[in-house]
Amino acid sequence: MAKGLTRDAMVDAALAVLDETGIEGLTVRAVAERLGVKAPALYWHVRDKQALVDEMGTRVWSGIAAEAAAVPRTDWREVCAGYAWAARRGLLAHRDGARVFSGTYLTDAEVLRRQEPLLAWLGEQGFTAEAATDAFAILTAFVVGHCIEEQARRQAGHDGYTLAHREERVDADEHPLVTASGRRMFAEDGETRFDALLQAVLDGVAGLRSERR
Repeated sequence: MAKGLTRDAMVDAALAVLDETGIEGLTVRAVAERLGVKAPALYWHVRDKQALVDEMGTRVWSGIAAEAAAVPRTDWREVCAGYAWAARRGLLAHRDGARVFSGTYLTDAEVLRRQEPLLAWLGEQGFTAEAATDAFAILTAFVVGHCIEEQARRQAGHDGYTLAHREERVDADEHPLVTASGRRMFAEDGETRFDALLQAVLDGVAGLRSERR
């Protein structure tokens, strides 16, 4: 193993490579070059690229979990929203973050253990264990999907995702509903749009809760 090469340093370098090159440029060799070592030096810590991505994802999701755990537990809706916003910030913090870090294997079990107090608290708010699990699965799927769309638009490198471009392609008189839909989708900033959809998701979670009391 290269002298002084730690797992944390490897993950730091991998995240830097991802931010610079995106998912297409993220390779074990590129990370090794950034660290000034040969690729085999990284194999002391990870067996392949997917294992490296798992370490990166664990770092990101650990930060998300810590931020979500700090949300004041006054109302279940605010707590769930706090998790969603924390997840959005964590995934958007890195280029292609939502694509890279969704579905990664968490190498640090502490990230899982942190969920216990939160799940217990949700139980006190009327959620069964199954309902709480489903609620967070729904929230995670929503956040990941929304962030993939957000990052695709930001990184597109063209105006194909602008309202003006959309309205050039669709006649407002012939397709008034499509036009109105486009204005709803593209006229709002990312945070406003995210919050509007999040509230709709939470409305659905509320129904899940009441059905399973």
